[in-house]
Amino acid sequence: MGSPTDDALQAHPQRKHSLADALSQLDLHSAELSSKMAALASPCFFHKKFDKAVNLEKVLDEMADDESISHSRLMQTATSVREVSKQLQRRPIKMTVRNVMIVTKARDNQLVHLTRQLAEWLLCTPRYGSDVGVNVYVDHKLRSSKRFDTPSLLAKDSRFENMLRFWTPDLCWESPEKFDLVLTLGGDGTVLFTSWLFQRIVPPILSFSLGSLGFLTNFEFPQYKEALSKIMGDAGMRVNLRMRFTCTVYRYQRNAAPDAPQHIEAEQFEVLNELVIDRGPSPYVSQLELYGDNNLLTVVQADGCIFSTPTGSTAYSLSAGGSLVHPDIPAILLTPICPHTLSFRPMLLNDTMLLRIAVPRNSRATAYCAFDGKGRVELRQGDHVTIAASQYPFPTVLSQPTEWFDSISRTLRWNNRGAQQKAWDGDAEEKDGEEHEAGFDIDFDNDDADHDSGYSAEGSQSGGRASPIRKGMVLPFL
Repeated sequence: MGSPTDDALQAHPQRKHSLADALSQLDLHSAELSSKMAALASPCFFHKKFDKAVNLEKVLDEMADDESISHSRLMQTATSVREVSKQLQRRPIKMTVRNVMIVTKARDNQLVHLTRQLAEWLLCTPRYGSDVGVNVYVDHKLRSSKRFDTPSLLAKDSRFENMLRFWTPDLCWESPEKFDLVLTLGGDGTVLFTSWLFQRIVPPILSFSLGSLGFLTNFEFPQYKEALSKIMGDAGMRVNLRMRFTCTVYRYQRNAAPDAPQHIEAEQFEVLNELVIDRGPSPYVSQLELYGDNNLLTVVQADGCIFSTPTGSTAYSLSAGGSLVHPDIPAILLTPICPHTLSFRPMLLNDTMLLRIAVPRNSRATAYCAFDGKGRVELRQGDHVTIAASQYPFPTVLSQPTEWFDSISRTLRWNNRGAQQKAWDGDAEEKDGEEHEAGFDIDFDNDDADHDSGYSAEGSQSGGRASPIRKGMVLPFL
């Protein structure tokens, strides 16, 4: 028995044809709209949770219909988008974690044992009303590892045969939505490798510190049970959406036809830390043309330059003299490497700017670029590479709100002084069995005390009576 709509269409065939024509026009309109939305609608599934917070479709339609849209309207829209971005990081995300991926170094014997320990706990710990845990994906290289010992793990429960799975780089590239949570065991290099695995949508990343430095690894492995139980439970997880770069290499076609494009797209990379362009083995100083939104900004004459994300500000950029930048700040860091001019200093650029770095056709030598230290390629004369803020952010699970400050304090000894300023002698502790009397052993009045310290504690309360200007005095130069 058909629905009332089907019966009505059968009774009125002309209406059926009209509806089909309308649907075809609607599909065309939606296709055009989807192409317009592609630049603003991020495919990150965290952003999809807040799609209704800002009606981007309405904003785009208004901008298309009215080219003279008011500046205040645009400011209001930008403010709303920023507020959504803030809420993304402030609100804990409560999600059912069914599939957990573990990334580690398969050639590190110690980490293989820890991976086995973590995988067994995830499989055996009851979750979400079941008497077993969640599905676990481990590196396919561990399938035949004797230290990981897959057969003994599967022998614990027959259901583990379908729950223990193995990931490959192809699976991460083709189906990143399969994973609800990614756990990394290692250091910052393991986190960068995870970013390389997920060139599109990135699941939330929780990193355990088992490396040598650890700017990005803020969870301690001995407490993994407490941390994962909290995140996979009712408390949820807070996620920091770290900015990435989309870097595209374009090759210059020297023998291209007159009507053909002079540049063709070659390689493309999603970068979490930085893009580095240097002179490589050439003895000549690099000569690179830097464009911003197709406008020539400057010609770089240096050993090279670093284009870093805020996450990468603590890496190569910091070693080259760049500033520390909080990962929540949307910006592109430009840090020159040994520039030929003293006035070429590190700077922060707008993250909405499209940068293009080109090797001039008359350059003496080529240049080399590396993406997060990987995929080093040569830029010949006429080639260029573009840098833009990626629409695929890198979500990392926050251990605590101040984890970035804690990490730079732990790894860089940020603002750690060798000795603290001593208190007055009256607060000194006993030393070598000798008792120090409180107070001073000389006689002086309040004026002498002011001269000794250079500051009057009662100056602001006494109306400036202790000020040398009020007294008509001039302090001697000590």
